[in-house]
Amino acid sequence: MDGVNFAYRELGPEDGVPLVLLIHLAGNLDNWDPSVVDGLAARRRVITFGNRGVGGSGGSTPDTIEEMAHDAVRFIRALGFDHVDLFGLSMGGFVAQVIAAEEPHLVRKVILAGTGPAGGHGIDKVPALAVQATLKGALTRQDPKLSLFFTTTPSGQRAGRAFLRRLEERTDDRDKDISLPSVRAQMKAIKRWGRQAPSDLSAVHQPVLVANGANDRMVPSQNTIDLAARLPRSELVPLYPDSGHGGIFQNHEDFVARALGFLES
Repeated sequence: MDGVNFAYRELGPEDGVPLVLLIHLAGNLDNWDPSVVDGLAARRRVITFGNRGVGGSGGSTPDTIEEMAHDAVRFIRALGFDHVDLFGLSMGGFVAQVIAAEEPHLVRKVILAGTGPAGGHGIDKVPALAVQATLKGALTRQDPKLSLFFTTTPSGQRAGRAFLRRLEERTDDRDKDISLPSVRAQMKAIKRWGRQAPSDLSAVHQPVLVANGANDRMVPSQNTIDLAARLPRSELVPLYPDSGHGGIFQNHEDFVARALGFLES
């Protein structure tokens, strides 16, 4: 596509409306919880991909959410799809909102998890939180996702360690780590998104399922409630208790069941 190769994986049935997954800050193909992806792929055609400059994908990573959305649309159309569902997590949820608003005929349904609207409370602080957690993780030899995605309670930390073990299940054909310049570009894009004027979510007419943990410290959970209230056709999953930014991973069985029910309704 425009001379750029995109890394992607396709799972599940070969028919039906594809469900395209949009990953979080610094994430590659292997940062999707296998319990979520495989659970969805049991009944849905699922496509995970690395956007421009991410992991094994070529090109340079854009520093605005809008450009990321345009690249994602180019990727979807390059695969020959004219109708898709979207599942955006965190930064991927920002991208999904732009695509849904700008491409109403391309997008059928949307799932938004651990994310918020442009100008949402605390979103511009995400890059700083990520840097702090990464530095602390390096000092304590602990994966920063354990503190960023999960609560500090015993059950939250148990769930986090189980999640990290699941991320290591794939041993063949693993994706490349995201580069530092790409992470910097994504952080700039997130900061801009957090400081933009609030978006007109009334322009998103597709059905949207909104989910998060009740204790998200990265994209504060009040953004989830705000999203659901402002989207014309939204369904809010009750916020998962004792769960943070990775609430859908911690509660993957419930989330997958709700997501499939929403997509198939």
